[in-house]
Amino acid sequence: MQRDDMSGDLHAHGSRELVKDEYAANNHIYVGDRKLAETTSDPCPTEGAPDSALQEQETALFALKAGSSFYNIPEANTCAGSKLPLDNFACTELEVQPQAGANITKGYVGEHDVGELTPQTQQYWQSSMCPVNVHWHLGTEHYSVGEYDEGGDGPHGNVGRPDWADRERALAEGEVQDGFRCHHYDETDPKFTTPYEWKHCVGMEVGETYEVHWPHSAVGACGTVDQFQTPFYDGVFCNLPMEAFSTLKPQDIASAVGVHGQIFTIVNDDSYFYPDMIRGMIVDGEMGKDVTHYTGSTTGDSRSNEVCSAYSPVTWQVDRKCHMISASSFDKMCYDMKMQRDDMSDDLHAHGSRELVDHKYSANNHVFDPVNRRNNLRG
Repeated sequence: MQRDDMSGDLHAHGSRELVKDEYAANNHIYVGDRKLAETTSDPCPTEGAPDSALQEQETALFALKAGSSFYNIPEANTCAGSKLPLDNFACTELEVQPQAGANITKGYVGEHDVGELTPQTQQYWQSSMCPVNVHWHLGTEHYSVGEYDEGGDGPHGNVGRPDWADRERALAEGEVQDGFRCHHYDETDPKFTTPYEWKHCVGMEVGETYEVHWPHSAVGACGTVDQFQTPFYDGVFCNLPMEAFSTLKPQDIASAVGVHGQIFTIVNDDSYFYPDMIRGMIVDGEMGKDVTHYTGSTTGDSRSNEVCSAYSPVTWQVDRKCHMISASSFDKMCYDMKMQRDDMSDDLHAHGSRELVDHKYSANNHVFDPVNRRNNLRG
């Protein structure tokens, strides 16, 4: 499923003879007692196979997971229960840290003075961070003028720009609070209206706008089978007990914990297929090119401009553009989520969106051009 043609590596290569002692380095480091798992033949989906064959292959893979020693011992998950218990609190408290999601339009300056606190402007992998979860919200929590704002549209309309109260509304039972929409939707174009047969994601809809979040952490179980976790807090704090967390300064946290945010309108058109959404923000051409960096908090509809998140400050890197993506791309991501060791079923649907953060809780450290370190003049 990679862009590059990897067919030259689909077979076993020849092995070099064992290196003689005089050519082997004397700096070996041994970590634990690792053993290679026995493997079985891999019934991976074959490109071009009919849908029925692909479904049979997926069923076979799920059956292999059910019987695998990697999955059948829940306590083997080293990150389970690692979430640190930090309660929401009133935004009027003096100790409030900057919140998210914010207006990320180029040139925007929040009113929350964060002093010398700066967001992580390097690629997260350059700071030893790895993605530890993926989840998404109905509509957008962030706001980017002309891309996802009150002028957008979708199958169920949009929400208006708030006067910091406009977006509070009575929700039907079971409905989640939604956010802003992108400008792509066209009810006369079948790619926005033709239903898709979802196999893995839950409650999703073609034509809708979703904001995808990939939390990253430098203390996650990076490079192990426990890397991806639900809830994402278990992944973020996997190797960080409260005793160690309490010694960290705000800049330490903002430099070691970050979130990728990218906004999509779902289309039923496989020319917009991308196979690896679980891995993080898509960076290709115009995708992941215009990114705002700032410090904020965790989000979700349990927070507002009255109730703030205590999980702050963390770095946010959010794509200011909205992109079209195929429904099949999302469904492939949900399939990949189902194949993780941890049970990620609580993230297979869209979560509610936090209302747009008020200026007074939005940081004044937005960076719009990290390559040249050109940021806003702080107000």
